[in-house]
Amino acid sequence: MSHSGKNIATDLGFDHLSIRDSLSCEMNKPDFRELDLGSPVSPLRTRTTGLSTTTTTTTSSSSSSSGSVSGQTRSNPGAKRPESSPSSHSGELSGSFETSPNVPNRNLKVAYSRSDSAATHPLIYSGNHGSVNSPPTNVLPTGNICPSGKILKTGMGLTSNRSTRTDTLGSGSGHYGHGSIMRGGCSNVSTASSCRSGGGVVAGPENAAGGKIHRGGACGGDAEELKRIGNELYRKGCFGEALSMYDRAIALAPGNAAYRSNRAAALTALRRIWEAVKECEEAVRLDPNYCRAHQRLASLLIRLGQVEKARSHIYLPGQQPDQNELHKLQAVEKHLSKCTDARKGCDWKSVLRESEAAIAAGADFSPQLLMCRAEALLKLHQLEDAESSLSNITKLEPPTASCSQTQFFGMLSEAYPFFVRAQIEVALGRFENAVKAAEKAGKIDPRNVEVAALLNNVKFVARARARGNDLFKSDRFTEACAAYEEGLKFDPSNSVLYCNRAACWFMLGLWERSVEDCNQALRIQPNYTKALLRRAASNRKLERWADAVRDYEVLRRELPDDNNVAESLFHAQVALKKSRGEEVYNMKFGGEVEEVSGLEQFRAAVSLPGVSVVHFKSASNSQSKQISPFVDTLCSRYPSINFVKVDIDESPAVAIAENVRIVPTFKIYKNGSRVKEIVCPSRDMLEHSVRHYSF
Repeated sequence: MSHSGKNIATDLGFDHLSIRDSLSCEMNKPDFRELDLGSPVSPLRTRTTGLSTTTTTTTSSSSSSSGSVSGQTRSNPGAKRPESSPSSHSGELSGSFETSPNVPNRNLKVAYSRSDSAATHPLIYSGNHGSVNSPPTNVLPTGNICPSGKILKTGMGLTSNRSTRTDTLGSGSGHYGHGSIMRGGCSNVSTASSCRSGGGVVAGPENAAGGKIHRGGACGGDAEELKRIGNELYRKGCFGEALSMYDRAIALAPGNAAYRSNRAAALTALRRIWEAVKECEEAVRLDPNYCRAHQRLASLLIRLGQVEKARSHIYLPGQQPDQNELHKLQAVEKHLSKCTDARKGCDWKSVLRESEAAIAAGADFSPQLLMCRAEALLKLHQLEDAESSLSNITKLEPPTASCSQTQFFGMLSEAYPFFVRAQIEVALGRFENAVKAAEKAGKIDPRNVEVAALLNNVKFVARARARGNDLFKSDRFTEACAAYEEGLKFDPSNSVLYCNRAACWFMLGLWERSVEDCNQALRIQPNYTKALLRRAASNRKLERWADAVRDYEVLRRELPDDNNVAESLFHAQVALKKSRGEEVYNMKFGGEVEEVSGLEQFRAAVSLPGVSVVHFKSASNSQSKQISPFVDTLCSRYPSINFVKVDIDESPAVAIAENVRIVPTFKIYKNGSRVKEIVCPSRDMLEHSVRHYSF
């Protein structure tokens, strides 16, 4: 690297890294390369007249692909400077100079001479003839001639031996007006095309073969400034604002591959991965030898789990692959292979483990791997987790057309998410949604055998469930059982069909079989409310009171405002007490918290048969105020228990007799005897104790 290149790398904190190292370690960041905004025109000289002073500004050739002039000063007119090859990218977001992987840097001499014979002509720079005609004496064109504000020393002549490309800012015959003189080449494909800014004509650089290089942007000066602002915003973490700047730069220079690559970096930071892929693909299309865009695209494809496509962008002719990305690719590929083998053998625990490992290894944005994890959870009867995964996956942006034709588990990758969704929807009893998802998978990949089989099964199960429901409504319970059973032949893990068949058994008086089907449904879906209700009701019919109370207690927590569940729980608790030989007195459903104020009233309340819970409180105590509403809730949840509250400020005799000094305090009595005391309990602790003594 030349001396100037080293200085720039050092300024940016990469003094110990090579060019390739700096590229690999910042692959997913915008490439920060500061551009000098020097004048794009060659020497501007004013002659001394009277008291005026002769001043000459000389700008060196730009190392950017857009043909812009760097504006760096030189004291030695014959000094050499590094010149990037035509494939380098002006301002591409990098910590060091980025050069083409195929064309080495060359130290070139560039000579610009001034012709004094055209003093009356407009300012013209011709890279073909190496001459610049100055404006009339003491007349400076208005506009941004030297954006950097630097006036260079006189006598800086550079000679050019360049033979492979011509750096032409003007055709030699164009006239500059009074607007800003822009840098950069025109990105138009047509060789004769040009960009006008204030009347100026700026031509794009050409490669050795004479074709246009689609990296120089039209109106390059404005575009480069927008890109520079975007880079600064990116550094500050303002990714949305940076994206806006890159968009505006692309609008001025749509053929600039570096702008596309920078836009991809901003999109990646905003987690808009598919859009970032599209931008990288466009950058590679504009410049097939653009190494940085290939690397960035490979990194994005790994995140999407598309290892084969990523491999083609990691391994480039003449370039060493980035080792970090290569290791990530190999890890994802290894876990994907194991996941595929495990899925073929229906080893769903291994499928879950390997899919999660692949996601952790780097494929964190792959809808297919996330869906694979959801499918494994479904097969392991973790339906709630599978449904939760499904809702998270739906938030991902849709894939681009170029990324949807890869294979995943033998089917088109875009079809697989719909394939898994159909399975989860039918397991949840959303049969219409399941059919739609399966049909979408079938349209995307109509030749896949697994997709076709799922579509047939889902349609048949949906029809069986609909037929069973119609028969049940007609009180034809035996036939309805047969219809649900037909559906279970095609989907043996469908908890909805088991629960529906349990309802038929209940109506037929076959409560034991109803409990069995409810158990099967709850093994598949543990928090299935309808299955719990039907099992509790069947256990009541079978006078299995302990089992019934247990199910109703769960339902009471799940449905705290359901009065039917509360009443069923109360009657089951009373029946359980009677079955144990306990005497039950004055048991009534829907009791309220009783407030007592005297010592005799208190002793009478706690001496009642059964369990009594006393809440000692104070109106001025904040903790008592916070927990009082919860005590009312417990009273409705556990109607077999007597709840009493005592205000120690209003009833000091009770507080003294019970030795209560701290509120809130709870005491639990059974048949008049105190069995437990809790001081300042949490809600969970209090309910746990109440539930324990409610049996």
